[in-house]
Amino acid sequence: MAPWNRQIEVMPTDELRQLQYRLAKSLIRRLYETSEFYRRRMKEHDVRPDDIGSLADIGKLPFMYKGDLRDNYPDGLFCAQKDELVRYHVSSGTTGKPTVVGYTRQDIENWSESLARAFSSCGLGRGDVLQVSYGYGLFTGGLGVHYGAERVGATVLPTSVGNTERQIELMQDLHTTAIACTPSYLLHMGEVAEKMGVSIKNDTDLRIGILGAEPWSEQMRGRLEEWLGIRAYDIYGTSELSGPMFTECSEQQGIHIWGDIALVEVVDPETGEALPPGERGEMVVTMLQKEAFPLVRYRIGDITVLDEEPCACGRTHPRIRRIQGRVDDMLIVRGINVFPSQVEHVLLEIPEVGRHFQIVIDRKGALDTMLVRVEVSEEAFSDKITELMVIKKAVEHRLKTTLNVAVGVELVEPGTLPRFEGKSKKVVDRRSL
Repeated sequence: MAPWNRQIEVMPTDELRQLQYRLAKSLIRRLYETSEFYRRRMKEHDVRPDDIGSLADIGKLPFMYKGDLRDNYPDGLFCAQKDELVRYHVSSGTTGKPTVVGYTRQDIENWSESLARAFSSCGLGRGDVLQVSYGYGLFTGGLGVHYGAERVGATVLPTSVGNTERQIELMQDLHTTAIACTPSYLLHMGEVAEKMGVSIKNDTDLRIGILGAEPWSEQMRGRLEEWLGIRAYDIYGTSELSGPMFTECSEQQGIHIWGDIALVEVVDPETGEALPPGERGEMVVTMLQKEAFPLVRYRIGDITVLDEEPCACGRTHPRIRRIQGRVDDMLIVRGINVFPSQVEHVLLEIPEVGRHFQIVIDRKGALDTMLVRVEVSEEAFSDKITELMVIKKAVEHRLKTTLNVAVGVELVEPGTLPRFEGKSKKVVDRRSL
């Protein structure tokens, strides 16, 4: 797909890194001169703006953490005057104080530009109707995608979350060609459509899914694409960065991170040491052009792999591979690190089980236990106990082989497990109850 901003998107790698260095140098000097928080943090680590003589020297700067954002609630990290702000967004605050992010007009402009490049790279543009089924309001998903879609000339259908039957009717009546939502909500929408006698694949014009806000696997992508007749693209962002900002391109080989907007590192989660491209670790982001709410070496907590090889689409900006979990969502079961995405990966390779599962972690005496509750597919569901036992044992074996820990499996009827219109809740950890 043709670049939205060819001058930037296909910039030679050496020129791109020079641009990143100039932006980073300017950002660090500005923050040192205007931000009490950044100036104090840099002095504590004995680093000054003049110490940053190359892009590699960014590693001399201290990390930022989620706790820094909460400790400076609501606006202690802002670097713009109140009369320069045009918007606030606020995170849910489920793990403590919420995060308040302010935006200048230029911040909104850069956010929209980032998504215009992203949407163009996966074939979305003038003539498309994008149904935005992310939440609007304090959550960044809805408005962020909305502005980016309008920038590329698409028509926006701002359905937000919920009222699923009505959404399916509008999808048909207004000839929706693309949808932006969580993968779990699109699964739910497909199931509701079938109950209504509607095949999204055959009875709508939907061809593109922009899916994110929760971990999902390549196997989930394959099932969605085959079942619904679409191409499903991964979208990435967090409320701290601005919101959803980056997507895969038509090659579907990683998410392009526009280097003039964000500088990405991958570090060892335990030591904080930088890892070379190709190695899995925790993503660290420096937002190079944010005015109201800058972030320097912010440890997001997402686990990924950095790929700096040019993409087959022609864009030269680095990519991150699919998010493989979160440092803080990682489950430790009998000393073994387990990510819910690993469980999903296994289950979606087994045709006899359905698309919905739940992980239940408990403790019996001194031992942790792990139970995976998974729906049996409609085709495989049977009253024959022996057949179900064969499926159960196969699932247990595959999970144990992949996770290196014994896992109990409970097969349940189709439609039994809860559905969620927003982010799905796949893990129940009873050890702290």
